[in-house]
Amino acid sequence: DYLVIGAGSGGIASARRAASYGARVAVVEKARLGGTCVNVGCVPKKVMWNAASIAETLHDMKHYGFSGYESDAISFDWGFIKEARDMYIARLNGIYERNMGNSGVSSIIGTASLANDAKGVIVTPEEGGDPVTYTAKNILIATGGYPWFPEGEGIREHAISSDGFFELEELPGHSVVVGAGYIAVELAGVLQALGSETNLVIRKEKALREFDEIVADALDDEMQRQGITIVRNTNGVKSITLDEDESKTVHLNNGEVIEGVDSVIMAAGRKPLVGPLNLDGAGIEQRKGGYIAVNDFSETNVKGVYALGDVCGNTELTPMAIAAGRRLADRLFGGPDYAGVKVSYDNVPTVVFSHPPIGTIGMTEKEAIEKYGEDKVKVYRSKFANLYYGPWQVDPDDKPKTAMKLICAGEEELVVGLHVIGMGADEMLQGFGIAIKMGATKADFDSCIALHPTAAEEFVTMFPWGLSKQVTGAKVSPLNGADAPEPKL
Repeated sequence: DYLVIGAGSGGIASARRAASYGARVAVVEKARLGGTCVNVGCVPKKVMWNAASIAETLHDMKHYGFSGYESDAISFDWGFIKEARDMYIARLNGIYERNMGNSGVSSIIGTASLANDAKGVIVTPEEGGDPVTYTAKNILIATGGYPWFPEGEGIREHAISSDGFFELEELPGHSVVVGAGYIAVELAGVLQALGSETNLVIRKEKALREFDEIVADALDDEMQRQGITIVRNTNGVKSITLDEDESKTVHLNNGEVIEGVDSVIMAAGRKPLVGPLNLDGAGIEQRKGGYIAVNDFSETNVKGVYALGDVCGNTELTPMAIAAGRRLADRLFGGPDYAGVKVSYDNVPTVVFSHPPIGTIGMTEKEAIEKYGEDKVKVYRSKFANLYYGPWQVDPDDKPKTAMKLICAGEEELVVGLHVIGMGADEMLQGFGIAIKMGATKADFDSCIALHPTAAEEFVTMFPWGLSKQVTGAKVSPLNGADAPEPKL
């Protein structure tokens, strides 16, 4: 009934949901189960971010009366955390395999391609042997993406991708990270915090240019404070040469040169993994960048063939692919109750595990003004040092800052964007995301009593507090001391 190409988070979620309705389901995969997120993305990245955060706490401990950081009593073993991390990932691979089996999903190991005119899926076994053709009423393409390398002499030979970062056996003494997106700033932050001298090479003036300026500017300041050297306006890497001592020299397109580099990590972008799929032969349309073209229901132009996740380029986040995959299975196999269901790609919360972390949902200030007009947009901002830094006996300007922005539009001051960078931003965003998805206004935010002392309380006490038009976006108003909602029994 359902043949899924790709055992990443989105593909497996869709397959298991379909099987729960009694559908006959199989998944084709040529690599480890779980895809990018589990193996070389979100999960191992968060492990390394945690390690880097512990390093930062140890560095800060003197401000709370602890001593010993400068002695030999504290050391970091890259090999230890790599082994522990890899064992954890292997355990997750096993959990994915058992979950698929328990759900009644068959696993097919090999490389998949669509037959001409999409009449089936041809699987070439990884261990060799003759290709096998499978037919299915419904085919889902969920193959994800892969790291992209720019052209240039020695770049492929002497650099590694973000995938390769997780294969490093030791901490590089001097690292160069190339890229201006979230992967690049995450890896640069981890490497610098763990003790690698780190350069971040960006094509233009600053990283995270697509994010709201308040978080992009604050991260830029903080990366410099942490000691990361940001090499700006380079127009990218021209070439990489290997020196006699096995170190690398990175030549940039603006003429600058970085010498004595141990590891060059290319994080300049990703592309959809479509190469083996025979999309042309199957008649599947693609859009700019090679992404598979789909509508709001994950349907391609070929009946019975669907696609979702990073291979489509629509909000390339693991939870987005999982939600899209489950909703697709609901619609195909869940009966009339799920006819016409789909996911929304609007107001998707996003976290960047930089140092410090970033949380963002909705429009940037620039986007809101472009859509609604400057006179219809009201922006609330706050910038402060987290209470964690309160006891530090340093100049207030030297304390790391939390920056927040609430973007509202219309007479009712509907919250259309929320952006935060600072300690705890990653964990505070989920709840605010629910409020914004439900249509919260500034008055709704103000109606929620603050949790004190926390950083998150700043979002519900933004100056001026309580003076916005008393209009709620809620089904049951929380404004002006209203009674709490009651369930229907």
